[in-house]
Amino acid sequence: MNARNDSLQLEVHDIEVLVLTGIYSEETHLPQPLRISLTVDLVCPDRFDPDTPLAASKNYLDLKAAATSALPPGVHFTLIEAVADHICETLFLGDQRVKRVMVKIVKLAIAEADESIGITLVRHRR
Repeated sequence: MNARNDSLQLEVHDIEVLVLTGIYSEETHLPQPLRISLTVDLVCPDRFDPDTPLAASKNYLDLKAAATSALPPGVHFTLIEAVADHICETLFLGDQRVKRVMVKIVKLAIAEADESIGITLVRHRR
């Protein structure tokens, strides 16, 4: 198999975070609950041996932090697309091996019957 076709995706799904976001007056003063899922494509090493160190991959907690503690407190994001972009940029800046980031955000406060309403943003390293 050609190594250029190899891929490594790290996934962290269904993180619930309170974020200041929205365009309507009832949304702009209180944080909204968002469910955030991340899929990150990394440069893939040729092989993972039993003793391969964590440095050959990426700590999942880095992904979680990009969607939680790395979001600036007190900043109002008009669109959830801007929240997703901030998460992508955090991951790209934090690790040169990150090739692609997919962020799915579901706005929990507007669901009426357990439907998932939101966006998916995919960004590639430029």
